Amino acid sequence: QVRLVESGGGLVQAGGSLSLSCAASGSVNSRNTVAWYRQAPGKQRELVASISSVGTTYYADSVKGRFTISRGDAKNVVSLQMNTLKPEDTAVYYCYVRTFNTYWGQGPQVTVSS
Repeated sequence: QVRLVESGGGLVQAGGSLSLSCAASGSVNSRNTVAWYRQAPGKQRELVASISSVGTTYYADSVKGRFTISRGDAKNVVSLQMNTLKPEDTAVYYCYVRTFNTYWGQGPQVTVSS
């Protein structure tokens, strides 16, 4: 069983930066897929960025060049550096880990004011 707890997030002005981190209790290793998703009000949850089991990274077109996903160690499994934030980045951001099962964090709110 894996429990994920995110930290970071908050309120920032457009053009600013925020960093999100995801800590795990339980067994997570570098071969597990990790990702960040987000869900804005009234919209479906969408994949923001991911790192596959073989290290391949993916970014949604809307965040390419602005966000960076990084894999951490067994405890702080993944982070997301968000730069040049835009109001449309406002959402609840969820950490995701896939082992033999899938696990989600509860999601910190990120609010970008114009």
